[in-house]
Amino acid sequence: MKILVTGSSSGIGHALTLALLEAGHSVWGLARSKQNHLDSNFTSSICDVADWNSIESAAQTIAKTWGKVDALILAAGIQGEIAPGVKADPQAWSTTVRKNLEGTYFPIRAFTALLNTQGNRPKVVCFSGGGATKARVNFSAYACAKTAIVRLVETLAEENPSFDINCIAPGAINTRLTDEVIQKGPSICGVKEYEEAVKQKASGGQSIEKAIALIKWLLSENSNGISGKLISAQWDTWEKFPDSKALLQTSDIFTLRRIVPEDRLKSR
Repeated sequence: MKILVTGSSSGIGHALTLALLEAGHSVWGLARSKQNHLDSNFTSSICDVADWNSIESAAQTIAKTWGKVDALILAAGIQGEIAPGVKADPQAWSTTVRKNLEGTYFPIRAFTALLNTQGNRPKVVCFSGGGATKARVNFSAYACAKTAIVRLVETLAEENPSFDINCIAPGAINTRLTDEVIQKGPSICGVKEYEEAVKQKASGGQSIEKAIALIKWLLSENSNGISGKLISAQWDTWEKFPDSKALLQTSDIFTLRRIVPEDRLKSR
């Protein structure tokens, strides 16, 4: 497969890039910093995925070189402004939301026209994160952006039945975001977030291998027709999803939905 990976120079994106190359795929990495030549099947471009002109230029280059892309994996993101929402720096808060949300939307907008519809169904994999399914104190900007990405995925799945697009929650994996929380400390991040980050760092964090395995599964034919879902790499039994494909395709399971109160149910 020809796979585009954003955020390929560090963290989960870098580990995933290495795993995909090892599996024999061709990978084009987009990142804000220069990347080492990893493999004969690896190409990279310096690109700010949250800047439309930058991502459009990269798309034009890839179109000329590859022609078509089989899959998009959008792993780029920043933790950004950390503070109570009513005290956060407004511009930094806005920048955090825009870089995460637009850094996912812009590549989708630029590259879906290049998705290869011949052969296996094209795949798009986006990244959610902490705060998307519950409140996350002092991380409102990051949480809002990651929640918006999930709803973006749900919407695009309904608009585009020709390809599968899903969102993954990779889990509490040790990355530079973990180090950032520890460095900033409890006075900025909050005692709970800080203590959890310290504990996570000491324990080694959750399995990055599980996150990579989920992404590989989403790239495979086994996931064909499963689209518009938020899937936890660590907790969901996604390996069994093919046995429940009809339910996944026709229900709200693994999506963002509110719970309807019991009295509302009785009144229907």
